[in-house]
Amino acid sequence: MSQDKPAKKRPAPLDLQQRSALAGEASAAVAEVESALDVPVDPTAAAFFDVDNTVMQGASIFHLAKGLHKRKFFTTKDLLGAAYKQAYFRIVGVEDPEHIEKARNQGLSFIAGHTVEELREVGEEIFDEAMAHRIWPGTRALAQIHLDQGQRVWLVTAAPVEIAEVIARRLGLTGAMGTVAEHVDGVYTGRLVGEMLHGPAKAVAVSALAEREGLDLARCSAYSDSSNDLPLLGLVGDPCAVNPDSKLRAHAQEQGWRIRDYRTTRKAVRGVATAAVAGVVLGAVARRASRH
Repeated sequence: MSQDKPAKKRPAPLDLQQRSALAGEASAAVAEVESALDVPVDPTAAAFFDVDNTVMQGASIFHLAKGLHKRKFFTTKDLLGAAYKQAYFRIVGVEDPEHIEKARNQGLSFIAGHTVEELREVGEEIFDEAMAHRIWPGTRALAQIHLDQGQRVWLVTAAPVEIAEVIARRLGLTGAMGTVAEHVDGVYTGRLVGEMLHGPAKAVAVSALAEREGLDLARCSAYSDSSNDLPLLGLVGDPCAVNPDSKLRAHAQEQGWRIRDYRTTRKAVRGVATAAVAGVVLGAVARRASRH
């Protein structure tokens, strides 16, 4: 009489801290480094820049999603449905945890079946259409100071690494780290590697890159507008708050960090509005994914 084989146990799902660590390590592993800067004049110092509202006005994911929508990656109905749901969730303040988990797991499924090369080509077009004129000149000048000193400069963003690399290349920077979408033979599967490169994941990514590149973090600089990036800013010897939110500004003042604000009142208001719309767009992407 044959005995049934015991069912294989499924591996326990990773918690948020583990997913963040995986995201950071994956992003550092694929960080693009321009060959011309492989041997910097100052090899142990570098600068790390957040993108949204730090390097450029508004949210890069908003402009990317807008451009992809224009190219029929997803529909207007998806956007309108997400706008309603986002408004409801903001007012009521309650979301279904299971729904959120599904959305996180498939947050980039809208690019499933598309190729890496395709997204990079589209990213180049979208940069020209919607991002180039939104670069903050002041922040660009800060990055150039580091380059002129022979230091390397990386972008660190929650946006997909492919669009982050486009921005870095167009600005003449060393490279970029961003959210890594899984792909097989150059075709996206629709799954993330770990988590979005956000908050603590950025600090993990920079730490991993620093170890790989032989950087002394005490000699490095980091720039961000958001208190979500405090783990990254606290990692380096020279943190700087750029166009900071109120929590980051207060923390920077308390710690004696540099503060740079390149916004006029008009631009600041517009930036807040763009960030709000970006939340709607990102919600559309995630919620569309969760339905599949």
